[in-house]
Amino acid sequence: MTEQPWLWDEKTWRGHVEHVRAGRPLRPESWPGGAKVAVALSFDSDHETPALRDGDVLAGKMAQGEYGARVGVPRLLRLLERYSAPSSFFVPAVSALLHEGEVKSYVDNGHEVALHGWIHERNTALSEAEERDLAFRAADVLERLAGTRPVGIRTPSWDFSAHTLVITRELGLRYDSSLMADDDCYELLEHGEPTGVVELPVEWIRDDAPYFMMDRFASLRPYTPPRGVLSIWRDEFDAAYADGGLFQLTMHPHIIGHRSRIAILTELLDHISGHDGVWFATHAQVVDHVLGERP
Repeated sequence: MTEQPWLWDEKTWRGHVEHVRAGRPLRPESWPGGAKVAVALSFDSDHETPALRDGDVLAGKMAQGEYGARVGVPRLLRLLERYSAPSSFFVPAVSALLHEGEVKSYVDNGHEVALHGWIHERNTALSEAEERDLAFRAADVLERLAGTRPVGIRTPSWDFSAHTLVITRELGLRYDSSLMADDDCYELLEHGEPTGVVELPVEWIRDDAPYFMMDRFASLRPYTPPRGVLSIWRDEFDAAYADGGLFQLTMHPHIIGHRSRIAILTELLDHISGHDGVWFATHAQVVDHVLGERP
């Protein structure tokens, strides 16, 4: 039987805490062109993959995911073009293979394509060998479809296993965007040692899914009205602008892409664009900039 955590000695509990940790802060002295804030919008193009992962393959779930590719993505690409906002699309390989031409549409519109697993798998349910195999296969698929190899990863569901950072380094990736130890970028440590991998942090309060998810057979309901979410995100941006830091947002085409929700994203982008000194950038561009200031 596994020993209960309250019986662990200090070496054990300290080892768990220090396995993957935040290292040196990477907030730059300035943003390109003297901008006051970096805005890093991101979209996890999950589509049908979470349901496929769970074996929930009936038509209802497939249709809900298909909405993201069929309606959400084109709607988002038009909106991002209007605001000249290059963004990052984290794409499970199965999503990329299911929806022919979608990855190319991201690239053609000046956006970044980054890793988001094979079939939105749960990394902590996999062996190290399984996680590595899926990650490398996914990178190969995205490289073939996008024309360039991904430089960043967001783990599906932000599910970071004991092996994820090792595999991330083996892939030669420059950054991860799955953890949340800061508002701004930082370097990841592994067992206290610098890794050279940048963390561009996420947070559930800056993610559309916790506010808008729905499961008719469970208690999961979208309790927060869209404009309540807009208020939270606007406050997050305003604080980042005042700090001279990073505003990062995570969204999903099959969630944010609906009419009443794309409306609040439009209002948010209007609010952001009404400020002087805003730099819209992909996650990779942000990472390149913060690393360029710190060798």
